Amino acid sequence: MDNTFDVIVVGTSFSGSFFLHGYLPKANKNARILVLEQGQMKSQRRQQLQQHNKPRLISSQVPFFNHTPEKPWIVVSGFGGGSRAWWACTPRMMPNDFKLKSVYDVGVDWPLTYQELEPYYTRSEIIMAVSGADDGAPYPRSRPYPQPPHRFSDPDRLLTAAYPDQYFQQATARARVSTANRPLCCGTGVCNQCPIDSKFTILNEMAHLYRDPRVTLLFEAEALAVETAAGQATGVRYLKDGIEQNAKANLVVLGANAIFNPYLLQRSNLEHPLLGKGLNEQVGVYVNIDLDGVDNFQGSTSITGHGYMLYDGVHRSKYAACIIEVWNVPNRLRVERGRWRQRCRMKFIFEDLPDKKNEVKVSTTLSHQPEVVYKGYSAYTQRGIDSLPNVLPKMLAPLPVEKLTIEGVTTTEGHILGTTVMGDDPTTSIVDKYLIHHQVRNLMVLGSSVFPTSAPANPTLTLSALTLWAVDHL
Repeated sequence: MDNTFDVIVVGTSFSGSFFLHGYLPKANKNARILVLEQGQMKSQRRQQLQQHNKPRLISSQVPFFNHTPEKPWIVVSGFGGGSRAWWACTPRMMPNDFKLKSVYDVGVDWPLTYQELEPYYTRSEIIMAVSGADDGAPYPRSRPYPQPPHRFSDPDRLLTAAYPDQYFQQATARARVSTANRPLCCGTGVCNQCPIDSKFTILNEMAHLYRDPRVTLLFEAEALAVETAAGQATGVRYLKDGIEQNAKANLVVLGANAIFNPYLLQRSNLEHPLLGKGLNEQVGVYVNIDLDGVDNFQGSTSITGHGYMLYDGVHRSKYAACIIEVWNVPNRLRVERGRWRQRCRMKFIFEDLPDKKNEVKVSTTLSHQPEVVYKGYSAYTQRGIDSLPNVLPKMLAPLPVEKLTIEGVTTTEGHILGTTVMGDDPTTSIVDKYLIHHQVRNLMVLGSSVFPTSAPANPTLTLSALTLWAVDHL
């Protein structure tokens, strides 16, 4: 095989696939694009039968050493990457999430604004056929959601009546209306492995990109390092069938995650004081609420409501913002005759601030593996969690609360953020606002590793929009 290409893309998850979506229409008819995927192609049926996307199996499929296994980092190998196992929650970040330092004197500002990214949010939502609130709230929008909102449960209706400007149907890529490739969401609540293939995945909606004759897709091809010369990326060294090979290209695109992106840069001798530093994700807390006389679970998808009552505001100068998910999965019914459905389960998801003590580095003992060191989330986040007992009674007053129980912090939100951050200053960031490496100007780094902060909102829609933004500015 001729190993000379115009572009090499590492990974077939959201970043790599959205890159192809934006790039292929611009590329000439003779362009040659190599895509390296370290996993295999597995059909939806095979994933389902073999239960490949259960969290306990996912964590064992990709080789990296975790110094704190009690804190798992969910890495999904194989075609489509994280889209195989995600829950398909697609809120946008809020405008103030991009200027946390300017508005609240906390964290750092992003090098671009919500207004700049908004058209790319819209394009990403169209690609995923996102379902959302009829009025598009709570963030400024240039056009309506592609799909109508999912049906609320009765507790949702009480909350939206009390908080009409702060409580909405969750924006989601779990279909509310059938698409050409996906049926209506069945609402069974096993979204990590959707039994009917209703949620958006790379396999069911973007696989056609890899059938383009200009694209060469290699499976079980593990990227080892970016090759450079004279300050330019010249290609990628990778392992295939036990043999190290080199592919050359004019542009290299890293579309892995916040563990493997920094690891590849470190193995490429592209050192930076902040490379691999600041590993983080959001922190979740479940709350169970017993209701007096109100039944639940009438909704049409697994998570019906999104509450913004604790999200943005002056409190962010002191403690973390929080987004509220209201679940419609009846796996914890109330064990009382005649009151089985009088229970509501919510998740309160807090932002975190990156800390240099949480990092990814190259293992000194394990060949071809990164090491993950995690010391914990920030005091800023903990203060947000600590506020719950005081704010919940008033916030939940619209519901007939009989009893509420705050559970402990969840072990993971399934997100990996912040180890190759974007910024205008090369001394404090790895890539610029267009996701180009500051020192190697034909090297792009995509995905949530570029996030300077971790807003409460799920990161997938934002990283997809950022990819389209970056392609447009190549």
